[in-house]
Amino acid sequence: MSLTLPRRYWLTGASSGIGAALAEEILKTGAHLAVSSRSLAPLKVLAQRYPGQVLVVPGDLTDSQTVREIGEQITEDWGSLDTVILNAGTCEYVDAKQFDASIIEHVVRTNLLASSYCIEAALPLLRAGTAPHLVGVASSVTYLPLPRAEAYGASKAGLRYLFESLRIDLADEGIEVTVVSPGFVDTPLTEKNDFPMPLSWPAEKAARHIFNKLQNRPLEIAFPALFMAALWPLSKMPNRVKLAIGKRMVRSSPPIKDQP
Repeated sequence: MSLTLPRRYWLTGASSGIGAALAEEILKTGAHLAVSSRSLAPLKVLAQRYPGQVLVVPGDLTDSQTVREIGEQITEDWGSLDTVILNAGTCEYVDAKQFDASIIEHVVRTNLLASSYCIEAALPLLRAGTAPHLVGVASSVTYLPLPRAEAYGASKAGLRYLFESLRIDLADEGIEVTVVSPGFVDTPLTEKNDFPMPLSWPAEKAARHIFNKLQNRPLEIAFPALFMAALWPLSKMPNRVKLAIGKRMVRSSPPIKDQP
């Protein structure tokens, strides 16, 4: 009689917010989970709470060499991965009156380039895995241009295109790809926002929703439903209408910068 091995996951951005809550959802099923983030302490706590299930592979994912070493560590310990969830990211807002290209550079490096480094490390492991699944966390902000979201929106739009194009190229290898597009979620990142967040969800609710939906491997997981029901039609409006909507959302207060 053959034994079924626990499914092996790699989750980035696992120390807080959606990532930390998603780690709990995954580990409760008995799966094995490799966890990455810059913050080591929360990962160690997770490993202590779920002995034998957690592989701690911390590091700065914007460093391509660090990511290669993480991939080598997972290869050495496990030899394969079944699901990879690239959730790590950041958000910084742009002040157009004092435009700073370094903000764009930092956010794109963290949200887009770091994900590409992780994909490079993950694909050989997924090819050796069972029913491989690649998951990327984008954002609903990519549907509609929003004020001050130049850096975040551009990085997440790039991430969306990267995953959707990869979905086509990986299809003949049997590697399925899902894009996750959250609306507002209550996390340490979003608590710095100085604007209303309609229909926001707690991170735990978002994580449960994502994990449950992932079982069916949809092309996209977009939520909350009421938020998307309002946002999706707006995204199909003419550009002049989108501009008018965006202008009404502009606030005079200065942007808040996240310091990851």
